[in-house]
Amino acid sequence: MKRGIFISFEGIDGSGKTTQIEQLKDYLKSLNIDYIVVREPGGTNEGERIRQILLDRESDLTPEAELFLLLASRSILTKRVIIPSLEEGKIVIADRYADSSVAYQGYGRGLDIEFVNSGNSVATCGLKPDITFYIDIPVEESIRRRKEKKKDRMEIDPEFLKRVRKGYLKMANNSKRIVVVDGTMNPKEVWQIIKINIEELLRRRNG
Repeated sequence: MKRGIFISFEGIDGSGKTTQIEQLKDYLKSLNIDYIVVREPGGTNEGERIRQILLDRESDLTPEAELFLLLASRSILTKRVIIPSLEEGKIVIADRYADSSVAYQGYGRGLDIEFVNSGNSVATCGLKPDITFYIDIPVEESIRRRKEKKKDRMEIDPEFLKRVRKGYLKMANNSKRIVVVDGTMNPKEVWQIIKINIEELLRRRNG
């Protein structure tokens, strides 16, 4: 059996990740390709409980505690869900993965990047997505899109989000795995860029 494909989506809140994941799901369904969607933090019973702590505005976490909780959730998700699904030949679609910790806890919270990367390496068993779509929007656009939504503790400070965005762009500049897509475009235009890359991945996989 051929190994599955691991696809992740990254971006600050309001970037349109959810919309594009729905488009990808519909596309894979049309091709009768088996897939699974996971989200971070979360994706397992334990991970969802961790998610509640992480996003609760009443949680007073240090940056290190925040990272360790995320790594715990990621480890469970990777070992129990992602790796077995890939071994079964499924497409795994992740709404955030390890890059989020580098962007948010590393560049955003100021933790040492190598420290974050080391933690990620352990939590993921060295697994990385085959392709990552980083949907980029300015922080001001993120705030505009989310103005009616109740903000969680990761979304409150615009300066924090600016550091996160800079981190994402720096990572993308240093990695061929990360495809930067302009999230200010029409969602249909965004999808076309994503679709082209997915089609190429499927061609390579099917040989």
